[in-house]
Amino acid sequence: MSDTAPHISDDTAEAVGKVGEALEYIERARGHLYSFHQLIGRGDLLLGEAVDELREAGHAEFADELSTELVGRNVLDGRWTFQIVEEFDDTYWGPLREYVDRVRADLTDGQRHVHEARLKEDRRTHGHPKHTEKP
Repeated sequence: MSDTAPHISDDTAEAVGKVGEALEYIERARGHLYSFHQLIGRGDLLLGEAVDELREAGHAEFADELSTELVGRNVLDGRWTFQIVEEFDDTYWGPLREYVDRVRADLTDGQRHVHEARLKEDRRTHGHPKHTEKP
């Protein structure tokens, strides 16, 4: 066991680290969900502009169809992307964040990255100016 939080077992540090790693992946997925939200929103605005241009170019039938059938359409049953993001946050991401905070508070005294801190301590070259323990 390293000097980093010596009262926390290596097994506990590794398990809590795995919970944190899972959260990191979910955070990345959430970022992609926000990208999806923004990309769909921008695409819908561009479709609205295309409706205007089709109409100005004398293609009212196509403009009307695009405007009626696709501009502002739900991307999932009854949902725009902001609703998907909100539901994800409320149903999954928020509860996971709360759980991770509780696990860290109870098992690592609120310390984040205990496992990684131990890896750093084990892997760094002591005395090397680019391998310092802290900033």
